[in-house]
This record gives sequence, structure tokens and C-alpha cells, in this order.
Amino acid sequence: MTHSHPAPHTTGFVDGAGGASIYWEESGSAAGTPALWLHGGPGGSLGNGWFRSMFDPNRYRLIGIDQRGSGKSLPNILDARSTLGAHTTQRLIADIEAVRETLGVERWVIAGASWGTTLALAYAQEHPQRVCALALMAVTTTSREEVDWITEGVGRVFPEEWAAFERSSGRLEGERVVDAYARRLASDDAREREAAARAWDTWEGVHVSLDHPEARGTGHSDPSEREAFATLVTHYWSNDGFLPENRSIFARIDRIAHIPAALVHGRRDISGPPITPWRLHHDWPASTLTIIETEGHGGSNSIAALTAALDTFSMAASGSAGSPAR
Repeated sequence: MTHSHPAPHTTGFVDGAGGASIYWEESGSAAGTPALWLHGGPGGSLGNGWFRSMFDPNRYRLIGIDQRGSGKSLPNILDARSTLGAHTTQRLIADIEAVRETLGVERWVIAGASWGTTLALAYAQEHPQRVCALALMAVTTTSREEVDWITEGVGRVFPEEWAAFERSSGRLEGERVVDAYARRLASDDAREREAAARAWDTWEGVHVSLDHPEARGTGHSDPSEREAFATLVTHYWSNDGFLPENRSIFARIDRIAHIPAALVHGRRDISGPPITPWRLHHDWPASTLTIIETEGHGGSNSIAALTAALDTFSMAASGSAGSPAR
């Protein structure tokens, strides 16, 4: 079961470091449990607002943001390519804190999907006192191991498509495929960037399609959105999510071991196999793990499972989460 998802009743921008302007929107009840939704990517956006259907609008004060460089946040990475080197996970965490402080939230439930789960985990580990609970779907930690799997290892499942993806990377001797794409997408040559973005988008459409092969080739139709997405995702993945081994999600799991968490993951998620949420759950006493046997990287049953968890969290957090301070 999902909920009605009314349009945002308030929107705005928060100033971030380096001249960034972070778009935020708020829906639901002003008196509800504060919650934050973190979209996937890196380089995705809030899109059409589909995520709102998972949050009971009578119980949640739901806040969504477009992460810096993407969506409605300014400047878009394509308009500020020279700032790419300043895009880090730590900057994104600081942006989230700026939004929280601006909107007067003391503590909130953090939810996200795919890359959004990595960012949610990293934020919670940096600011555990600000997090009531975590609701995570298609769970990733953006480790070197996970990035190498999704850009190279999974080619064992899709050898034909991966051969074309690798060939199109133009990688140099000894260069990782993801590093080659990151290099080309940071190029000053517009045609070079366009070709790299198209090849990257094609591969993305393949490895997320195990349970829906008919969806292959239906990636970003807009060339600018395609290039912006590919630019940011390769930048972050090439840098292991800016979470070095000593500050990886697994290395700091003790910082959030007490925070309730719902981990939802598809058994058929070949892009990010269930070993990642399973390992997290194993080391996380306050977590639950729900494996959806019939789905891959998200889906209707995964959404229903996350909705159920969020319903539970809203009731548990209603007495402890901060209320709006305007």
C-alpha cells in the first residue's frame, strides 16, 4: 500500500558552499515527523515526485532536495563544469545540514534509494544525533569493490553489451573503465563528452534491466540530462564515493549501530547484489533486512516494503523528532 502524494506546498533554495544553491521542497503535514528523501545518481533528481507516495502526508513533514549540481539546484554541473573538482560527498552532507538548519529541523527520518542510500548512511555517520531512523531501498555503499563490480565485473552477465561499453570508454593502458569515462566527461571537447555520456547511459540501461529487459535503451532522452548525470556519477564513482577505506560506510557502522533502519533490496539486483545490505544488516543490530525475491533495482514490491517501514517509523518517531521552528 502506498499513500496519496500531494504536490509540495512550499519550495525554496538554501545557499551551499562554493556558490551552490540547493533546491528543497516540502509536502505533507507541518506538524508531522520530519523526513528527508535523498534521490539516486549521483546526478539524479527529485523528478516527478514519485517518492512522496511512500510517506503518509498526515504523519510526515516530508522534505526533498535536489543534490548540488543536479535537478533544480544551481548551478547545474553543465553550467559550472570547472567546479566539478569541488563536488564531494562531504559537500553534499554539508548541504543537507544547511537545509536542516534553515528549515528548523532538530532530528529527522532519512530515506533514499540507490546512491541516495550511500549518502543517507554517510550523513547519518557524520551526524548520528540528527537521525531518528533510516529507510533505505536498493542499498549501496559506493565502495571500490561495488564500483568495480557495476562497471566491470557485471560484464560477465552481459558480455556483449559490456564489450561495447569497454571499447567505447577509450581507456588507456592500466586505466579503470570508470576512470576513463570520468576523464572523457570532464573533457573540454563537447563531442567527446556527448559520445561518452551516450555510451555510459546505454550501459546503465543494461545492468539495471535484469528483471525488465524490455526497458533497455530507455535511459535519458534529453542530451543535457544524460551528460549531467554521467558527469556526476562517473566523478563520484571514480573517487569511490569520496569515502576512503578508513571512512567507508562499513568502517564507521558503529556510529549508527543504535539507529533503527529498514533495508529493502531486490534479490535480482545485479547492479548491486544483496551482499551489501546483508553485510550491513549483519553488523547493524538495530536494522532489519527485507529481500524482495522478484525484483531488481527497486520496484513496486520494494516500494511497498519501504512504505510499511516508514509508516512504522512515523509512529515511533512522533514523540522524539523535532518540530518545525519557523
